[in-house]
Amino acid sequence: MSLEREEPSHFGAGPAQLPTKVLQQAAQDLVNYNGIGLGIGEISHRSGDASNVIDSAKANLRKLMKIPDTHEVFFMQGGGTTGFSSLATNLTAAHVGKTGSTGTAGYLVTGSWSAKSLEEAQRLGIKSEAIFNAKDFNNGKFGVIPPESAWADKLKAKEYSYIYLCENETVHGIEWPKLPTALTDSDVDIVADLSSDILSREIDVSQYSVIMAGAQKNIGLAGLTIYIMKKSILENISATSLDQLRQLGVPITPIAFDYPTVVKNNSAYNTIPIFTLHVIDLVLRQILEKGGVAVQQKDNELKAELLYKALSKYPDFYALPVAKDCRSKMNVVFTLKKEGLDKKFLDGAAAIKLTGLKGHRSVGGFRASLYNAVSVESTKKLAQFVEAFASKNA
Repeated sequence: MSLEREEPSHFGAGPAQLPTKVLQQAAQDLVNYNGIGLGIGEISHRSGDASNVIDSAKANLRKLMKIPDTHEVFFMQGGGTTGFSSLATNLTAAHVGKTGSTGTAGYLVTGSWSAKSLEEAQRLGIKSEAIFNAKDFNNGKFGVIPPESAWADKLKAKEYSYIYLCENETVHGIEWPKLPTALTDSDVDIVADLSSDILSREIDVSQYSVIMAGAQKNIGLAGLTIYIMKKSILENISATSLDQLRQLGVPITPIAFDYPTVVKNNSAYNTIPIFTLHVIDLVLRQILEKGGVAVQQKDNELKAELLYKALSKYPDFYALPVAKDCRSKMNVVFTLKKEGLDKKFLDGAAAIKLTGLKGHRSVGGFRASLYNAVSVESTKKLAQFVEAFASKNA
């Protein structure tokens, strides 16, 4: 079987397209890794070869994101949903270790993923609340990020253990253009889900207390999540006793997702899916070879500009439901104003090998995910189709 393929133009939101060269190398390594006679998925997770993969991925991530020494990097099984649970219990435990009290976990709800994260914290019994729900500012629908003046004062109203936000909402196509000043100017721990925009643009990691990112949307395969965390948080978790947490009614984190335990064991407390991590590391190396995040950011900005410009050219045909100041550069969502054409649009796109454009089942319409592996050429092809389809069917 050949490892060659026609370069795809796949705009699926995740699992998403990956660089062909990465997949070709990964396929070879799955059979025989570094000439050792075993595939990467067959080696012990505590072997020297596995440790090298873990350490390489950590080092390359540090280079790309300029992660300061104040922060630890580690990997855990699962995706964003696992992260919702582990963040709520670990961060509450950290606050107990720091202050002796549970505090309240605050959530900035801008879309379905931040809403689900809050729901999970509440389901677990973590004292938590929405600082705001963006639906309340947009006639019951997601599509805006309310101004800081509408919610910043709430940060001073009580003791928050952490504030959570999802930087890029894949379902609704909403992206924070930057961290809100109300958070960066405060002393509260900022916990951010970057699953779908990690390494898409340069950020200042020092502003974050915790970054979580499931791999399958922008930098790898499903099954692993990246964590970047202040070392002081790990110390505060370790300073908290189980009896203290029980007395305060804080759920105990399962041992496999206890952050200090994971870090002490170099992300291999239990069997880490090392092939999945190897794919992530290959992606990280590819971005480094390309010139780093700054170069990737320029490509991503160009792709978003091309597609939004094409859609905006036909305002009577295409609807863009997200406010212009928070439109995602990673997930472009749109609908057709003329009924009965959705299937024709998807079939026409598929006929020229533009795939993965169907919107999330909860909102319908269309979604083009312009992740790092999607080329400028593929995006130009999609933009041309968008214009041609509108011209023929208006």
